[in-house]
Amino acid sequence: MGSPPPPRTREPENLDEVDTSADVETSSAPPSPSSDLHATSTSPRASSDSSPPFWLTRHDRSISTVSYQSIVETRPAPISLEDHSSASHEQSSGCWARSVTVDDYVIVSGPTGIGAYLVWNCSVATLKGGVMCIRKRYSEFDQLRNNLIKAFPYSEASIPPLPRKSVVSRFRPEFLEHRKNGLNHFMNCILLNPEFAASPILKDFIFF
Repeated sequence: MGSPPPPRTREPENLDEVDTSADVETSSAPPSPSSDLHATSTSPRASSDSSPPFWLTRHDRSISTVSYQSIVETRPAPISLEDHSSASHEQSSGCWARSVTVDDYVIVSGPTGIGAYLVWNCSVATLKGGVMCIRKRYSEFDQLRNNLIKAFPYSEASIPPLPRKSVVSRFRPEFLEHRKNGLNHFMNCILLNPEFAASPILKDFIFF
């Protein structure tokens, strides 16, 4: 007997029966980074889950705090101006000087010239037309300022500082001219202030 004929291979009747295992393996492979980038760029809109937090925050305009407070809070009372220049007003009664000037200085020294010091000549014009001439040392101006600060602690900002001291330059003309201008400014701020002018501290400085 001869050998049996080899089995015939069955041909698939349609393409659905073709083995697609290779295609399955190909589709299960991880996508390449370039394909993900392309897919992301072509998507119409990113999902809210993958969006940065600041994309999801709404930046709506709100009422300004300052504007809101200016609307709801009560405004302060308007500033009222009062004329205290009348001679009958109680504050005007404290003003008795019209002007004050520091004119010049005199160097006072002993026979040997040791212990020399300066005396400042000041002119005070009163509202009644009289003029008083007083002579004061720098230390007396300094004492006047300290006494005023103690008596009027809440008005210290209205009391200007005195010109600086100097041991080396105290007799130099440039230094003395600067000191004279500083003392002149100090006396005008003190003597023409009704609060200070009515004080016994200033009257003792002027008349004694």
